[in-house]
Amino acid sequence: MPAKDIYHDVVCTALVKDGWTITDDPLILKIGKRSTFVDLGAEKLVAAERGSTKIAVEIKSFLSPSPIHDLEQAWGQFFLYARVLQRTEPTRLLYLAVSTDTFNTLFQEEAGQLLLAEPDFCILVFDLNSEAIIQWKPPIQL
Repeated sequence: MPAKDIYHDVVCTALVKDGWTITDDPLILKIGKRSTFVDLGAEKLVAAERGSTKIAVEIKSFLSPSPIHDLEQAWGQFFLYARVLQRTEPTRLLYLAVSTDTFNTLFQEEAGQLLLAEPDFCILVFDLNSEAIIQWKPPIQL
């Protein structure tokens, strides 16, 4: 079992505050004979006739000495997990969760903008102090 990100509990709290139910901690993805782990799986009841919306959330702190290395690792994990989810749970959307500090610095630079420009990339921005979700890109469709 992989170690939890330093912001794991903050993101869990933020999702619950936003009306989500944590269904998997972690969400296990099977890739042939191997397994990998997305930090969280969550679900939100939309309406009785529409069912629920399901997401997977990969949490990244971006606290190492090299933000570019962190971005490379996050990018690789995100797209691997997204492709596996397309095959196994095509209705579940994958989000990368980052703090407002990371979003307002690294993701405003050219390297972060490259990732934000990817058509299938989704990001969830959370505030550490209020333990709340500040932004969904693209906005979550409920």
